[in-house]
Formats: sequence, C-alpha cells, structure tokens
Amino acid sequence: MTAKLTRTLTTFLAACLLAFSSVGYANTVEESPSALAMTGDALLVRPALLATTILGTAVYIVSLPFSLLGGNAEEAGETLVVGPARATFVRCLGCTQPGRKDDTIQQAAE
Repeated sequence: MTAKLTRTLTTFLAACLLAFSSVGYANTVEESPSALAMTGDALLVRPALLATTILGTAVYIVSLPFSLLGGNAEEAGETLVVGPARATFVRCLGCTQPGRKDDTIQQAAE
C-alpha cells in the first residue's frame, strides 16, 4: 500500500514539475503589472515557484544517474532546475513573462 502511494505521489510530483517549468529566457519585458498582480505574485506565485525549484532540484539529483546513462542530464537539469529557478528569480514582480525589465535611461539633448 505504501509503495503504491509513494509511486502515485512521485508521478504526480513529476507531472507538476513539468507543468510549471519555464520555457523562456531572460529577455527584456515590456509589461506594466498592477499592484494586485504584484501582490499576488509576491504572496502566492513566488513561494509556489520556489517550492517547485527545490522539489525539481531534489528530483534532478535522484534521477541524475539515469539521466547520465540516457545522455540527457543537461536537458533534465534545464527542465527540472533552471526553468523553475528562472521563473522564480529572473522575472519582474507581477510580470507573466520571464525576463528583466529594461532600465531605459534617456539623455537630454544638449
């Protein structure tokens, strides 16, 4: 009974990790999120993404011997660790796309 429950939870966890992984890279973001979007992101989304990053790292470490034998360790690391970490840490607060806001400095014409 315990083995079946463990297997079911592991499968569910792996499916969740794959569903939450990020696809984009750190591109310039052109969004202007509202205060409500920033608050929801800070209180709900970022902690969930941090947990996904931690769990993805644990799954990656456990599956690393098999990934190395299969030749896809880099792809597994990108999907399980780097993608969720990028969505957690390299995204402006309240934005939906991963990336950084571009700080545009305008110089006055002399």
